[in-house]
Amino acid sequence: MVIRLVPALTLVLLGPLASARAAELVVKVTGVASDAGEIGCALYAGPEGFPLDRARAVAGQWQPAKQGVVECRFPGLKRGVYAVAVSHDLNGNRRTDTNFLGMPTEDWGVSNNVRPSLRPPTFDEAQVGVGERDVEIQIKVAR
Repeated sequence: MVIRLVPALTLVLLGPLASARAAELVVKVTGVASDAGEIGCALYAGPEGFPLDRARAVAGQWQPAKQGVVECRFPGLKRGVYAVAVSHDLNGNRRTDTNFLGMPTEDWGVSNNVRPSLRPPTFDEAQVGVGERDVEIQIKVAR
């Protein structure tokens, strides 16, 4: 009798742990104007470096540009708050180029599509919560 209860108790006790899993954040980058260059997606777990310092991003990737929509995926994320910065790099230097005033000369965007006019967006404005379920967001790139 005790031997039969052990597997049942194991399932009952470990069931909640088995359902807790890492989530995937799927970023659909919209508004891509051309097939030229690459789309860069940078994932930040805090305000340090957001949105311009890709070296401080916890993850990043580059996808070939494709007019319309490009997708970036960040699998295996722990529950938490993140923000994503995206740029359309046209000249191959893997950064968002700016003019002498610091205004972007290549298309860019951040999560929640925050676009302040005279300053970069903040992490708090762009934050996205990730729990146990996968999350999909859209970021429109523009100048």
